[in-house]
Amino acid sequence: MAKASALPDVTEIVSAAADFQAAALQWLTHLRSERRLSPKTLDAYARDLQQCVTFLGEHWGEMVSLKRFASLEATDIRAFMASRRSDGIAGRSLMRALAGLRSFGRFLEREGKGKVGALSAIRAPKVSKSLPKPLHVEAARQVADADIRAGENREPWILARDAAVMALLYGSGLRISEALGLKRRDVPVPGAGDVLVVTGKGNKTRMVPVLQNVLQLIADYAVMCPYDLPAASPIFVGARGGPLSPRIIQLTMERLRGALGLPDSATPHALRHSFATHLLSRGGDLRAIQELLGHASLSTTQIYTGVDAERLLEVYRTAHPRS
Repeated sequence: MAKASALPDVTEIVSAAADFQAAALQWLTHLRSERRLSPKTLDAYARDLQQCVTFLGEHWGEMVSLKRFASLEATDIRAFMASRRSDGIAGRSLMRALAGLRSFGRFLEREGKGKVGALSAIRAPKVSKSLPKPLHVEAARQVADADIRAGENREPWILARDAAVMALLYGSGLRISEALGLKRRDVPVPGAGDVLVVTGKGNKTRMVPVLQNVLQLIADYAVMCPYDLPAASPIFVGARGGPLSPRIIQLTMERLRGALGLPDSATPHALRHSFATHLLSRGGDLRAIQELLGHASLSTTQIYTGVDAERLLEVYRTAHPRS
């Protein structure tokens, strides 16, 4: 059984009473064990709560207890949000902070520790929707091509590893954490299968097709790798045989941007965007792409319709009876 990640430390909220700190710890434990939120999300929620309580302690001039927190008013929350915005915090981060506070408020109410009605009276801040920035098809192919790394002064097995990871990100549309989290047993040998079982956000698994040439790149890397790659261990390892850091892949992409003359928007995650956009441009079904990407909501996948507006207009022009 995997060891549970450590909870964020909420015992240092100097403006909070002991009962508040205890409730905060219980909330985070609930989010980890019942909701299965990622460690990064837990850290963000804990940090947002700490910042809010610190502000309220100064705003009210008294320590924040559960009883005092239950008397929170809409004006208090607006003052906190305004304070964070004046610090340069963007709308998306403010929206996450409000979501975390609402989650904490609902938890307190379920546990009989008070009802914070003011949290539901605040509108979430507006967030500008930024469209993904996919690469052109040819640029994505170049990034996923092992030959372009031949001139780099690094060990051949590391070059083969990075080539396999890049090809996997574009070929199967994986998040970088999903690719680096693959166990060797999760990856079929070439010719013996064409599907990966991927563990995504919230520990949810999904089946994703994988190209045979990508499997061959992974197999070539595994043969060249100087370290043992047990079936239950990650297939991609670092230079010293430990877990491969996402930062290494990001640095590889930075080098490729310079070599290929690509914009700063060409990141490992842009390969995932390219996967989805290129499928859509070839007539891929939006629901199918949602499943492939592991999006919980179709609305998340629908942002790609904005990217591929040209294809949608072409469909309109050719299909509409009055066109």
